[in-house]
Amino acid sequence: MGKLTALSAKAASKPGRYQDGNGLALLVKASGARSWMLRIQVDGRRRDFGLGSFNDLSLASAREAADAIRKQYKSGIDPVAAKRAAKAARTTIPTFRAAAKTAHGEQKAAWRNTKHKAQWLSSLETYAFPSIGDLLVDQIDGPMIRDLLLPIWLDKPETARRVRQRVGSVLDWSHSKGFRALEAPMRSVTKGLPRQPKKDRHFASLPYAEVTNLMSHLEESGGAGALALQFLILTAARSGEVRGATWEEIDLEAALWAVPGIRMKAGKEHIVPLSDPALAILEKVKLLGTGRSNSPVFPGNRGKAMSDMTISKALKTAGAVKCTVHGFRSSFRDWAAEMTGTQGDVVEAALAHSISNRIEAAYRRTNYLEKRRVLMNAWAAYLGNMPSNVLAMPTRESNP
Repeated sequence: MGKLTALSAKAASKPGRYQDGNGLALLVKASGARSWMLRIQVDGRRRDFGLGSFNDLSLASAREAADAIRKQYKSGIDPVAAKRAAKAARTTIPTFRAAAKTAHGEQKAAWRNTKHKAQWLSSLETYAFPSIGDLLVDQIDGPMIRDLLLPIWLDKPETARRVRQRVGSVLDWSHSKGFRALEAPMRSVTKGLPRQPKKDRHFASLPYAEVTNLMSHLEESGGAGALALQFLILTAARSGEVRGATWEEIDLEAALWAVPGIRMKAGKEHIVPLSDPALAILEKVKLLGTGRSNSPVFPGNRGKAMSDMTISKALKTAGAVKCTVHGFRSSFRDWAAEMTGTQGDVVEAALAHSISNRIEAAYRRTNYLEKRRVLMNAWAAYLGNMPSNVLAMPTRESNP
């Protein structure tokens, strides 16, 4: 037990040192100021630690603080050095704004989508920075995140979900850097927000029976955008894959297009068999560009890759205003399911969809290239109003 009591400590008023025991003392100065002091021996040297003012620290609290310092030394920790390090670390903790910009700079090199790179930071600048941009990352908690998301959670649900994910990414990055003790509390944040109404997130597509007429309109309109859209429809590819295509990827003799993994959603190279109509489009496109190995197949302004707006404009010009460019993949998928007997795995491979079953994916070694070549030729024939070729497609029974 210490020598001091709460009453005796409160009554101490004469200047001097009032010992509680084990190095803890109440120091009273001539000015009347009173504070707690701990004196211990460290490596044969005397060390004095100020614990705080008597007005801020009770006798019981002072004893607890003294015990904590003694335990630190016994475990080999220098509390003075630890305090200095904590203070130094405090000065290096970034604001959310600074952390977001640094995290974005480190991670954007791994993102394939240029539009995503730009939107990632701009969405935080618009919806997060006004609320938490100037706060240190270790000060940001769940209620703050929830409050910045609430105004847009129901009005702009897709944007709100992206902002939530990106705020969480910045805070998790900060945790990995040692700027936060905890990861982002995003699960509790979501629980505190109202349930968003479920909506059909499928891309609007054109019924496959109407794609044939669209192809005719595109052929009549001409132009780089129309050619790119025709090629996209014939290959059932994504817009970014087509717009980023270079002549180096095209093997006209083998009638193959090798899309590198960096432009594929799954991150793996995708080999696309090219039908005769697709090859014919490439021959026309050669007149629009240089034809050099690394130049864009579908050039835009100043020889750069074509923009997504160019293809979208070609679609609207052709009269298809109620469908999206990406929706033609659905048109192709529906046609394959209803008009052919092609195995589902072959169709999924043609769309470059990943295999959801990991075990099956690990053992599958084929990409069904030859079967996909037959499928893509049949699709081209259908679009060219040649149903006899479509009827020649193999059935499920003949492709076990």
